[in-house]
Amino acid sequence: MHSLFTPLLWLFIVGSGLGSTTTLSIDVNYQQFIFPGIISMSIIFTSVFYGAYIIWDRKFDFLKSVMVAPISREIIFIGKTLGGMTNSMIQVFMLLIIGYFIGIEYTVISLLQITFVSLILSFLLTALGLGLGSHMYSLEGFQMIVSFVVFPLFFLSGALYPLDNLPDWLYFLTIIDPATYAVDALRNSVLGIATYSFEFNLLLLLVSTIITTLFGMLSFRKMRAV
Repeated sequence: MHSLFTPLLWLFIVGSGLGSTTTLSIDVNYQQFIFPGIISMSIIFTSVFYGAYIIWDRKFDFLKSVMVAPISREIIFIGKTLGGMTNSMIQVFMLLIIGYFIGIEYTVISLLQITFVSLILSFLLTALGLGLGSHMYSLEGFQMIVSFVVFPLFFLSGALYPLDNLPDWLYFLTIIDPATYAVDALRNSVLGIATYSFEFNLLLLLVSTIITTLFGMLSFRKMRAV
């Protein structure tokens, strides 16, 4: 519930505050415009920080028993990634309910698309968090390093602003941020507006997911229990 508080704070306080001074060229209010970005924000913060569980496993020696199990570390990594997706997806569904009360209209197709994109983004970022966590031995160090990951992922994703007419340097940073394509795909599904096509966004998300999954598997393969 604590991790849901921050997205709600941004949606209602920042969304309403900036919305009172922001004029969009599209027929939606600012709060509705940032709603897809808030869904992504919830996934980003919950999924990446899940990597801290690897450090806790080290502290309680549970990781040792897992690592000596007669299964490959790649399978262990996939299992932990799938397990880590649970919390973020629960928050997504709670936010979808809240979205209905701020005027978001869903269809069966849009709900399926939102769920699919959210699952991919959650897997991508959980894999990233576990990969980073496998290299860390201090919870404080992990939180410091991850802070330099989650905030750029969120602020450069276009969650709070349109991607049109950005300065060249900022536009370059947005296109190398995988969360950009999740936000754009969600905005396409939720509001019917997007910078890129849904298919293009999905392709870039899948490519990013493959890369982070390989990074996580390699990190788990080299990881020491102590």
